[in-house]
Amino acid sequence: MGETRTTALDEWKSHWTLVLASSVGFSFTSFMAPAIGLFMGPLGQEFHWSRTQLSAGLGVAGLLGVVISPFFGALLDRLGSRRLALPGLVAVSLGVAAFSLTSGSFAQWIGLWVFWGVACMFVHSTTWTTAVSSMFSAGRGLALGVTLSGTALAQVIVPPLTNWLIETQGWRQAFTYLGFGWGGLAFVLSFFFLYDARDRHRLAMDGAASAGTKKPPLPGLTIRQAWRSTELWRIAISTFLILTITIGVLIHQFPILVAAGETRDRAAWLASLFGVAGIVGKLVTGTLIDRLHARVIGGITLASTAVAYPLMMPQFSSPLLIVIAMMISGYAAGTKIHLCGYLTTRYAGLRNFGSVFGFMAGLIALSSSVGPLLAGASFDHFGNYVPFLLAGAAISLFCGLLIFSLPAYPDWSLDEAEVRALPEPV
Repeated sequence: MGETRTTALDEWKSHWTLVLASSVGFSFTSFMAPAIGLFMGPLGQEFHWSRTQLSAGLGVAGLLGVVISPFFGALLDRLGSRRLALPGLVAVSLGVAAFSLTSGSFAQWIGLWVFWGVACMFVHSTTWTTAVSSMFSAGRGLALGVTLSGTALAQVIVPPLTNWLIETQGWRQAFTYLGFGWGGLAFVLSFFFLYDARDRHRLAMDGAASAGTKKPPLPGLTIRQAWRSTELWRIAISTFLILTITIGVLIHQFPILVAAGETRDRAAWLASLFGVAGIVGKLVTGTLIDRLHARVIGGITLASTAVAYPLMMPQFSSPLLIVIAMMISGYAAGTKIHLCGYLTTRYAGLRNFGSVFGFMAGLIALSSSVGPLLAGASFDHFGNYVPFLLAGAAISLFCGLLIFSLPAYPDWSLDEAEVRALPEPV
């Protein structure tokens, strides 16, 4: 008896609206990273804060993520994406708008970041990748690529938009418009289209309980097995190290470009080019890893920034080299969380994906905390970002080798097919 396999095209026809909602939702919850660099100038001038102080808030929010991401990952396994995303989007919108109330008190500044950081845990990358990974298998790489292009979309739109809002409306109004405008769109799309396999599985479990039968658990590793997986540890270590550098560069990207001789306007557009390259990176990588093993694509991509970071140094910078550096760096940056999410689903399965990726998200949050502080400390201590960029080149090579060393995927395909055959949520 032949088995009918669901194709990538079938998955896209059924669930493209889920990918759209997830991509826009993720773009909103990740836009503060590229935006905050544009606020550093006005806030620093008005309140006389150093780069390290301006970076500290995002660092504190990242440290919160280290502690509570695994908790929210486990909660995601129980409740599903929808029940966390909708209230989370409302809270993040309020949190972004609340930055307009900054008064010059450093304690208040940190408090605002604490609120924003906790709110973001409801709508972290885990929320969106869980939803999409649970409904795609044959086309999972590209679906995750489009979803996580949300952060690259933010990197394209945010620099020129935020710069324009700051210059025309002031930095306070810029926070308000970004919070309620972007957040409102994300909420509407998620309200109508955000459902994942856990919604289906919950319905099936309810129906099975009333019928006196049992439904199997979602496919994948137990928590104990995940802790012992050397493959998952390689993914975790490479993700933490590479994102420490990547997020540090991203947060300080605007001042790095200005230090390299670019004007504010040109730096804003170059930062936007970084985002365009990130979108290309996610889509191309997503397409390739649906056809080739991700260790090959990922290893080459992560190692490529060893070339890009030195080109951002003032000693080597020129208009052409800066453009090349931004394209390479943006392309690679667009793949890093994407590769982590994809590889985690392949090696851990769906059974405890929220908990496993919640741990990965904790490491991502830690890198979000450490990276900007290290970049800021490099500038404050040395007067430039050169040591940080040199360290980034070496780390890129090491992380590329870690990903390249991964073995073949486990096979969860039969179990996943059963999950996708469960009834639609009502």
